Amino acid sequence: MRGHYSDIWQAVARAFPERPAVVTPGGVLTYGRMHEEAGALARHLDERGIRAGDAVAILLYNRAEYVVTLFACLATGVVPVPLNYRYRAPEVRALLEDSGARTLLYAASLTETVREATEGWAEAPGLIVIDDAEQAVEPIAGGVTWEQAIAVAGELPAAPPPDGELWIYTGGTTGRPKAVVWGADEILSVQLYSIYGTVGMALPETMDDVLAVASDPGTPRVTSLPLAPFMHGTALFTSMNTLALGGTVCVLDSPRFDADATVRFAVETGATRIVVAGDAIALPLVEAVERAGLERFGQVDSVISSGMRFSPQVKRRLHERGPLTITDLLASTEGGPYAVNVTTSAEDVPGRLRLLPGAVVLDEELREVQDVAGAKGLLGFRGTLPRGYYGDEEKTRATFPVIDGVRHVMAGDWAVTKGDGTVELLGRGSAVVNTGGEKVYPVEIEEALMEFPPILDAVVIGMPDPRYGEVVTAVVVTQGGADVDAEALRAHLDARLAGYKKPRHLFVRETLGRSPHGKIDLPGLKAELAAELERAGAPTDAPRAHR
Repeated sequence: MRGHYSDIWQAVARAFPERPAVVTPGGVLTYGRMHEEAGALARHLDERGIRAGDAVAILLYNRAEYVVTLFACLATGVVPVPLNYRYRAPEVRALLEDSGARTLLYAASLTETVREATEGWAEAPGLIVIDDAEQAVEPIAGGVTWEQAIAVAGELPAAPPPDGELWIYTGGTTGRPKAVVWGADEILSVQLYSIYGTVGMALPETMDDVLAVASDPGTPRVTSLPLAPFMHGTALFTSMNTLALGGTVCVLDSPRFDADATVRFAVETGATRIVVAGDAIALPLVEAVERAGLERFGQVDSVISSGMRFSPQVKRRLHERGPLTITDLLASTEGGPYAVNVTTSAEDVPGRLRLLPGAVVLDEELREVQDVAGAKGLLGFRGTLPRGYYGDEEKTRATFPVIDGVRHVMAGDWAVTKGDGTVELLGRGSAVVNTGGEKVYPVEIEEALMEFPPILDAVVIGMPDPRYGEVVTAVVVTQGGADVDAEALRAHLDARLAGYKKPRHLFVRETLGRSPHGKIDLPGLKAELAAELERAGAPTDAPRAHR
């Protein structure tokens, strides 16, 4: 089914103009006002010569203006392009050039990054600045403020033009980021389960059904609080889906994650759904809930994460805060979802990863083996897919192969099938450690490490070795960077892992420096570890801990 989110949001704005669409600590943006501001922004962009197919880059934290910009772009066929607000000026410049963005919407607190990124650039995009700075910032010449951009009313088209797109950059930890190109009228089809299945509703079959549900006062009300940034597909799409139900999106418009403030805000706003990026956000969040002495986490009845490790330990602690459903999705920016692990109580944990409709497991001959117990293969998806990577046909062909006449996406995740529709995830192929001819899948080792109580977070990688090719190397986080009892850990791993799978090197850190997506700068980490190993002259014939 094809359909546009902007059509749904316009329908909700007509039916419930006073209903809150976005709530921040500073105020409420109603659906009616969101519609008006989107129309005014669309007028401003049009006056600046921005047409359907042109790109508008968004360098913002989660804010109400982000949602308005998304609405205006999707409604007019302009391409919204979220950018990582943690990027430095050269990285921002590279993505602006790559996307060909005609306009950049940015936070005033990021002014110096934008100034450096656009300085001396004759073809620099037009600028719209959002005032979020705690101190006065000298504006960049030629730009306009958000207030100026929406000062004059405008109208959104009754229907968006065909062939609109949404670009989401991915791949920043494994190489130069690439924009995944989604057809604006195709995203809704992929998200139907996430929109309606998660609230117990039948999936609509036509756009008329979708619009009827959105305009129905009896539709279950969802209040979402995305704690992952909107540049993360899960947070962005979950928020879009909330608005498709006529629900409310709550945002803490700050770049800093304050877990205690987040818990207070969630309770005050009556948030029912929290979007996290695995343990990177869920762990400090549940610790804050426990510090607050809450037996029940407000009205929260749903926690959603996607594509990040979400450990059984943290899930159990969340379930102990009252009745809620944890939806742990396996998906990628390039497509899916492939599988989901749903738990509704601490007794359900760790749960099982169940393949979703459209997901397959493909062996090395690209034959489907998802129904064969014990088979190993790559996860794939053959439903509605993005159009590929912007400007990279070679990578598009490799990631979106046509198999038996059907286009698939294969992001590189290996899994073992159970024969009953469930799988065990082994890890991303590019991260597999080949040690002495044996393949080691990091996820398995990371889970074993995380079961050792002092360890709060872990990542496993392969480091070069003259004898084995690579050796398994673990970097773990403990409270305050405390030492790990090596003998106790060895005994713990001996009971769970074959000898060749156990880490030869163990590094202890206070943090892994995860991004807002929950991702780690693996190239940077490997370079750091290589330098430490060289200084230590570490042997590889026995496990060794490093500080």
